Amino acid sequence: MKSKSLSFVGVACAFVLVTVAQAETSTQVALEQLVSQLRVDGHIEIGASQVAAVEFIPEVYERRDYIPAWVSDASVDAVLEAIRNSYEQGLNPEDYHWQAIKELRRRVAAGAGSEAAAEMEILLTDAVVRLAYHANFGKVLPGELDPNWNFERRLHSPDPVSELGNVLGTTDVTSVISERTNAPVFYDWLCDALARYREIASGGGWPSIPSGPTLKPGMTSERIVPLRQRLQRTGDLADVQTGDPEVFDAALKRAVITFQKRHGLAPDGAVGQVTLAALNVPVEQRIDQIRVNLERIRWVYKELPEDYVIVDIAGFHVYLLQEDEIVWQARAQVGRPYRDTPVFRDSMRYLEFNPTWTVPQTILREDILPRLEHGPDYLAKRNMRILHHNGKPVDVSTIDWPSVAAGNFPYLLRQEPGPDNALGRVKFMFPNKHAVYIHDTPSKSLFAHNERMFSSGCIRVERPFELAELLLDDPERWDQQGIQQLLDSRRTQRVNLKEPLPVLILYWTAEADADGRVHFRRDVYDRDAPVLDALEGEFRFVVPGA
Repeated sequence: MKSKSLSFVGVACAFVLVTVAQAETSTQVALEQLVSQLRVDGHIEIGASQVAAVEFIPEVYERRDYIPAWVSDASVDAVLEAIRNSYEQGLNPEDYHWQAIKELRRRVAAGAGSEAAAEMEILLTDAVVRLAYHANFGKVLPGELDPNWNFERRLHSPDPVSELGNVLGTTDVTSVISERTNAPVFYDWLCDALARYREIASGGGWPSIPSGPTLKPGMTSERIVPLRQRLQRTGDLADVQTGDPEVFDAALKRAVITFQKRHGLAPDGAVGQVTLAALNVPVEQRIDQIRVNLERIRWVYKELPEDYVIVDIAGFHVYLLQEDEIVWQARAQVGRPYRDTPVFRDSMRYLEFNPTWTVPQTILREDILPRLEHGPDYLAKRNMRILHHNGKPVDVSTIDWPSVAAGNFPYLLRQEPGPDNALGRVKFMFPNKHAVYIHDTPSKSLFAHNERMFSSGCIRVERPFELAELLLDDPERWDQQGIQQLLDSRRTQRVNLKEPLPVLILYWTAEADADGRVHFRRDVYDRDAPVLDALEGEFRFVVPGA
């Protein structure tokens, strides 16, 4: 009997193995048919889902002889987990066939057959390609929103099909994608912020504070109660309450100042119209703002070097990073809304001390020529010279000033070096088609403003000689004393950097720090809405560099 029992078990096991093998072979045949259809038609729809990776899927399955990869529950779970994680990064799980995969999985488990299993296989692989694509490059195509966009977006793998083949069937899709993208820590901080603000939203958001007179310390008002609740929701004010909740006490003042600093507002501790408007922005709008800026980080972080200068236009700041650490930062002034500073990338190659300033045509035409109607006094007071295009000076007595004021100016206008030069005493040069660069400024009082849109597109930087010393990295020659001696000479001198340094001019309206504080900035150039619209739009797959 024992022998017969063992024989029965053996037959049963053999039957199961044969059945599984038949099922796998049947799925393999169905998978080959789907891939062949994709090869011939160049597209394929599975239910309501459109397969995007039409260039990769046929080749990867041909290389593996159409053997299914996502055959274990653990591997399917891994893909679904990665799709869930996309939501935590501000993306839309439906871009990765979320519902379609779950429905096919249910059907396959219920015995739907090989065709459904092959369809699920294709969608799982396509979902992984889509996830990796967005993790590396973002969902939105920035060049379609901004004609100035010039950041590199390329597939750097010599054989992306082989790389995809190595990922198929893995039980840890999230980690594999994460390792290949190597997102910076500030991206993770902003993801954490997104989770917190979504938690606030799921709890009902925050109360709106009624309009009224400016709320100041020492005042008593019913409006202070919702103000307290609002600041408690975002952690600016501790939940512990002592004293009269309608009194604007010292603790509330500190909380208001914290909020104002986080939102780029004047930290006066009072709730006037501007602060009230920022407080009353709905949590859903802040969530969208975070999502937009997570997308902006995805556009650029794959190509970040170890050392670079970054200009945050909306944050009005310049940073120098060395070995991925911020070693210097300063306030900046950027372009006025009608002369906005463009987003682009270039390489800084040299510094110019005691620069001259040749007035650009736009500034000449719109700002200076209308002031010349009464003669050249305006120019003399500003140490400006009129030159022929060959550099020779123009005899100002020969100029018809009323005609010039009308816009007929066939000369160059150049401001000589000095403390009143529009470029200040040093400029940091990364030659580009926009004629935009970083420079010093005589208008130093403007750095005290919270929103600093005062230039004609260039970036005016605070404490430029500290930056110059760090960039030149030559303490024997270019310490602060050596720099000052050159400035005092008023001699224009170009000093090359040892190596070109990448400069990234970017636009971020939300960021988070290591302490969990979320900083929001006003969208001064109205650039957030187009990004959000594209994030909410249809998935599009464009091979970078193709």
